[in-house]
Amino acid sequence: MKKKIFNIGWLFAIAAIASFGFTSCDEDRDSNPTLDLSHVAEGFVLNTPANAANNTYDLASAETVALTCSQPNYGGVPYATRYYVQVSDNPAFLNDTTVDHKELPTSYTTAKMAVDASELNNAVVELFQKANPDTDYPNNVKPIYIRLRAALDGTSGMGQTYSNIITLPKTLATYVAPAAELPTQLYVVGASIGTAWTTWQVAPQVYGVSGNYYTIVYVPAGGQLKWGTFENDWRGYNRLRTIKDEAQAEISESTDGNSNITFKNAGWYSLLFTGEIIGKSVQYDLTVYPGKVYVIGNACDNWGDADASLACTAPADQTGQWVSPAFKQAGELRAYIKVGTHQWWRTEFTLYKGTTVYYRDFDIPDSWSQGAREKAVPAKPDPDNYSIQCSAGQRLYVSFDTGTGEMK
Repeated sequence: MKKKIFNIGWLFAIAAIASFGFTSCDEDRDSNPTLDLSHVAEGFVLNTPANAANNTYDLASAETVALTCSQPNYGGVPYATRYYVQVSDNPAFLNDTTVDHKELPTSYTTAKMAVDASELNNAVVELFQKANPDTDYPNNVKPIYIRLRAALDGTSGMGQTYSNIITLPKTLATYVAPAAELPTQLYVVGASIGTAWTTWQVAPQVYGVSGNYYTIVYVPAGGQLKWGTFENDWRGYNRLRTIKDEAQAEISESTDGNSNITFKNAGWYSLLFTGEIIGKSVQYDLTVYPGKVYVIGNACDNWGDADASLACTAPADQTGQWVSPAFKQAGELRAYIKVGTHQWWRTEFTLYKGTTVYYRDFDIPDSWSQGAREKAVPAKPDPDNYSIQCSAGQRLYVSFDTGTGEMK
């Protein structure tokens, strides 16, 4: 067997080098950069541009707005820092940074920034529209208020600190209409929907008909509604191109200045919104029909669209449930809200997992289960939960106000 022979002199040399290295690091420690976050509360300085008082910043036409600042004090060492631009059009921002403001999507890594002017423009317009949802943006010269948020680059906000706030006294923002797109659904809100003026009830798209949206609501005498393309998008009577009353609801615009859609007569109503792209905007019309709900299909032994014998009984108001006729035999639940001349299967719904109203949004070649499994895009992960089987003598009970139902 071979023996390993160690060179003792070599081992002593290695130990000496290691000892020297440790000593050197220890002695040089005071000259190494040290991160110091004790000054972050002091902030840093954002400079007001030299000609800000005389220049008018046309944000929609300009490419950039030049900003410069001092570096935050992280211990006297110029650590890599990322800067974020925040803007407000509210003068209260000067003294209260909790008032509404927006942070621009682009951030910067130098203390000299060419800020994207279009981002500033869009932020100012969005802030105005949020505060004034039913008012067109006025393209007037006005001041805006800017500050910077800074943090160590590459961290999740370490060393976060804020600059002072500067004023650009003369800025001109312009509303730039985005490319018009039809939404996938609309919403309605009102005193008789869920929690009054809080619950935004979905108006789904009529299956296979782009730009058509429907829902069913109860409105008391003198009741009012608003609508929107998203929750808290408070659109009223004045945001509709036309209104057709096919239900003798006697619809008018509220006189309180809120432009609410007002129904003189109480009742259940089916609402059909239609959107049309005109130029860079979508114009909407509303048609109001009597609220009617039906069942149909094998369980009824009847496939007649809007057959009077298959009509569900309406509750007295939104707090009750619609009740179907008793099913004649076993079969799959097929039910729908009747909306104008649209075929029944375009406004069909089921009870997902037997309890939650689910409006049809995929092809159903034979049954809800098959459609969810084979025709939905993307395919549903639990297709059998869309198909509800009825027994002879059972009835459908459904609340459109709560979006729930049951078979019993």
